[in-house]
Amino acid sequence: MSIVEIFKKWSLLCAIAVGMSGYCIFRFIPFLQPIGDFCGPLLQDVMPWCLFLILYVTFCKIEVKELRPRTWHFILQGIRVLMSGLLVLAVMHASDPEAKLIWEGCFLCVICPTAAAAAVITEKLGGSITSLTIYTIIANCVTSVIIPLFFPMVEKSADIPFFVMSLMILKRVFIVLIMPLLMAFITRKFIHRLADRVRSSKNVGYYLWCFNLSIVSGVTMHNILASQVSGFTLAALLILPLFISVLQFAIGKAVGYPFGDSITAGQALGQKNTVVGIWLTITFLNPLAAIAAGGYLVWQNIINALQIRYKEKYGYIKW
Repeated sequence: MSIVEIFKKWSLLCAIAVGMSGYCIFRFIPFLQPIGDFCGPLLQDVMPWCLFLILYVTFCKIEVKELRPRTWHFILQGIRVLMSGLLVLAVMHASDPEAKLIWEGCFLCVICPTAAAAAVITEKLGGSITSLTIYTIIANCVTSVIIPLFFPMVEKSADIPFFVMSLMILKRVFIVLIMPLLMAFITRKFIHRLADRVRSSKNVGYYLWCFNLSIVSGVTMHNILASQVSGFTLAALLILPLFISVLQFAIGKAVGYPFGDSITAGQALGQKNTVVGIWLTITFLNPLAAIAAGGYLVWQNIINALQIRYKEKYGYIKW
């Protein structure tokens, strides 16, 4: 089997491996360190533009008339808020600093909104990118309300004005999510030939997401290696996100199943925007909790990689 064939079958896993191993190579081989120091920030600067292109390509395939909220959208939001609230209580009642850090990491894995690029994976799995897009917008709006409410309970230092934090989050939502959506609608309305070419393209958004994933995986490896916590705490911050990821995918699928949308609902609750989570954590909470968000990123993409491979092999998703 050639390298190209392996990459096509296990693209997400390859992207994670390339990102993590690439970081280690340019971090620990002395003569490559200057190249890594120069290219690392550049690659991170490219990420938002790449994400914009990913979403633009995906949103060009959306039927505007189908952009309407569904019942399961609000059920999942209620579940996410409830789970986040319970984890806030766990953080508030944790007396040991390391236990509090672990609970903060778990809280971060739940409260993060749905990843903007989740539509790419949803399309690959055979779900509805239209339904997921409207859910993602709702999830990010809810996030702009619950984060300013919950963060001050988790960390006293995060007690900044409610509207200031909400506007910070909504600004990122507008740039990352709404702008490419509007551009896609304009293209479909006025530039039909371009819209047709974009809609006919296959896997462009998916492979662009793999590129972004490799960069985020490198950042995750940096956070893990730079952490100064005990071995037990580090293991907990990396392993617990696996169970949280499986739980959220399972809950999402269970809620979406009666509505005939289990694949989409599973991705909606399970695939998190950990980049925003890491940014929020470093800005307002204990920066070490960002390790959990990085761990969640890896686990959710391993789950998606297995699902995609299963669908390509058998033609449907079993779990």
